[in-house]
Amino acid sequence: MVDALLSADERRRASGSRFDELRNEQRLLGKQVAQAKGDEKTSLLQRTKELAAEVKAADAEQSAAKEEADRLLRSLANLIDPAAPVGGEEDFVTLEEIGTPRDFAAEGFEPRDHVELGQILGAIDTERGAKVAGARSYYLTGVGALLELALVNMAFAQATTAGFIPMITPTLVRPAAMDGTGFLGQAAENVYHLKEEDRYLVGTSEVPLAAYHMDEIIEADKLPLRYAGYSSCFRREAGTYGKDTRGIIRVHQFEKVEMFVYTTPEDAENEHRRLLQWEKDFLNALELPYRVIDVASGDLGASAARKFDIEAWIPTQGKYREVTSTSNTTEYQSRRLAIRMREEGKTRPLATLNGTLVAVPRTIVAILENHQQADGSVVVPEALRPYLGGRTVLEPVAK
Repeated sequence: MVDALLSADERRRASGSRFDELRNEQRLLGKQVAQAKGDEKTSLLQRTKELAAEVKAADAEQSAAKEEADRLLRSLANLIDPAAPVGGEEDFVTLEEIGTPRDFAAEGFEPRDHVELGQILGAIDTERGAKVAGARSYYLTGVGALLELALVNMAFAQATTAGFIPMITPTLVRPAAMDGTGFLGQAAENVYHLKEEDRYLVGTSEVPLAAYHMDEIIEADKLPLRYAGYSSCFRREAGTYGKDTRGIIRVHQFEKVEMFVYTTPEDAENEHRRLLQWEKDFLNALELPYRVIDVASGDLGASAARKFDIEAWIPTQGKYREVTSTSNTTEYQSRRLAIRMREEGKTRPLATLNGTLVAVPRTIVAILENHQQADGSVVVPEALRPYLGGRTVLEPVAK
């Protein structure tokens, strides 16, 4: 692909030079025609017609070469940070493990999964979700709905305290926004496209947050710009047939609060660590056991140069599952979206980063399963209680 891109770029440059030469000849010829007479003028006029056709052909060649070069350039993924582990999905490196999973056997009972707990609490209804909207759909009911709102409000409270500007973002975007953030490449199979309107349903508010300053120049002294966006998110989950079909771990629609940062390329790595810490702070407040992994190169996707995932412990699965992540996309998105920073009178691409503060369904799964009691009730983490009307425990509902 790189060789093809270099070849296309060489054709673009060569055809551009040829076009410029012909246009220059055309301008000079125009001056000569104005001064010529007789047979000389007739000859020059004939050359003028020939030259017009050559200019038109050169212009078409230049446009085609540029289009091909741009297409190939946009198909390239970001450059990978040399510090990222090399390999596929299973070749991540565990950076740390926080908290200790509960020993339910020592406590004398078998943990229930989030689906059973959701039914006991009157919080999750997957059967009616499937009836109304199909597989991988659900209702959050009663305390489940309140739990979602509590998590979103808690996330916004933390984000605004940290200096993020809260945003409610569009869930329908134009192709330029989706493509500019890198979601029409490797991730295109999981994107919902509304063909008649030529709009896309976003899978994360990262997309509208990244495109917010599309085609703009930002003064360097205003950086970093930090936004926290809330939106519904839509994913087709193509290629996951048979995976996580039970419950609300892998669904087509969910709510999320996403952090997004515009900063200088020089500070991007430090900002990446800050985003990771804010994610850890949120999960620490929810008193959940989790681990942090450094995602391997083959699992980074198109836009990320480096990515850290946080995986919460899910007792009934006996393993860690991703609940948040944070990516440093360096200058990849800003170049594609034509976002630049101006410093000392000069402009250049800036860096963008993103980090999920809370993806609601999976966080609800982790809370219910990790904080459950033998009678089916669930202890509310202390930090979440003010956002749940002071509830300390989610109690089973009467049938």
